[in-house]
Amino acid sequence: MALLLETTRRLDTLVAETQSTAAVPTFVAGVVRDGVLAHVTGAGEPPPDPGTQYRIGSITKTMTSALVLQLRDEGRLALDDPLDRHLPGTPLGTVTLRQLLGHASGLQREPDSAGWWERSEGSDLAALIAGLTPEKLTHPPYRVFHYSNLAYGLLGGVLERLTGTSWWELLRSRLLGPLGMNRTSYQAEEPFAPGYVVHPWHGTLREEPRTDTGAMAPAGQLWASTADLARWAAFLADPDPTLLAPETVAEMCSPVLMNDLDSWSSGYGLGLELTRSGERVYVGHGGSMPGYVAGLMVHRPSRTGAVTFANAYGFRHGSIVAATRQLLTEVLDREPDPVRAWRPASGPPEPAVAELTGRWWFMGREFEATWDAETEELRMGLPRPGGGLTWRFTRLDADRWRGRSGMNDGEILSVRRDPSGAVRALDIATFVFTRAPDRLD
Repeated sequence: MALLLETTRRLDTLVAETQSTAAVPTFVAGVVRDGVLAHVTGAGEPPPDPGTQYRIGSITKTMTSALVLQLRDEGRLALDDPLDRHLPGTPLGTVTLRQLLGHASGLQREPDSAGWWERSEGSDLAALIAGLTPEKLTHPPYRVFHYSNLAYGLLGGVLERLTGTSWWELLRSRLLGPLGMNRTSYQAEEPFAPGYVVHPWHGTLREEPRTDTGAMAPAGQLWASTADLARWAAFLADPDPTLLAPETVAEMCSPVLMNDLDSWSSGYGLGLELTRSGERVYVGHGGSMPGYVAGLMVHRPSRTGAVTFANAYGFRHGSIVAATRQLLTEVLDREPDPVRAWRPASGPPEPAVAELTGRWWFMGREFEATWDAETEELRMGLPRPGGGLTWRFTRLDADRWRGRSGMNDGEILSVRRDPSGAVRALDIATFVFTRAPDRLD
């Protein structure tokens, strides 16, 4: 879906302002709407291109997490498995895969290294495991949110041990290839933007090394283009069920822990950061490696996302996460929601469905049940105008329906009939809805 001209002009202005105030050589942003890259804008020299690679840093973690969830859905692991089940001999007690994914394990932030691991050539998995001691647990699990790069190095090790295939080969065959992300790579591939540190006093550039982080690669190794990261944002907004079930992506977006207990403005799911912006919740991740910062944010209800890159470590003012949030919010505030055209039904629903529609009563409140032929769902809520409550149900068998939204998500709607077979009441998790307000059953 194309953006309004006024929106693209505002985005172009914001990106130019950000590149200038942040003092980064280049800054590029892409906006995703309804599965496509709707707008790309950049500032700096040389002018960034949608195909130019930047390092994405910890956005890599979102893909590592998706691999773990794929194997979970295949029955090859459980999220509550202790790490020791897959990496025997690790002295970390009963720390689980779920805790590692959600930064709830209490594990220390960085692996042991002679220098900053992100700026150094990495070791192999055996060396990473050999460096583990009980002292690496800085907090009891689930006590506090504590971000851990080390946790994702170990999760990559779990993937490799379980499948006999390297993390990178798993990622390429299971996600990148099927999604057409051909400009996402383990090492930089031309054309790519060199990464720098900007001197704070005289504005000169120092180019940073492009390291192979070894066993820590699942925490932050990848390079990607704007067009490729936009494909990943589109997938998180509306996942391809042949790669990862929509229910599983929704699970990734459910908070494991809040990392801001004062205002509850941010939290962490299974590999995804969750950020509140007004009444909206965005999912995604920030990323940084020496010479680079990157941002990914998605508003899943509207299938809208923003991806950003800069080829300098850090912003002079603000952060790339804040800049990404501002861009996404601008789009959502300025762009009207698509209006879904009403279309008449081809005919009435079958009698067994039609007899469930109409008005129902529970504890003196009136509800209305309608049939959505397009989705084949029974919908139930307060009559319009009355306020936004809508429950959705899909049919299990003749007289049983499964809730798919709101407080009744997962609950069973059972149809109660009288001796003649006529519908007498609807029982939703023992809440009995009747055709008249003065009846209880």
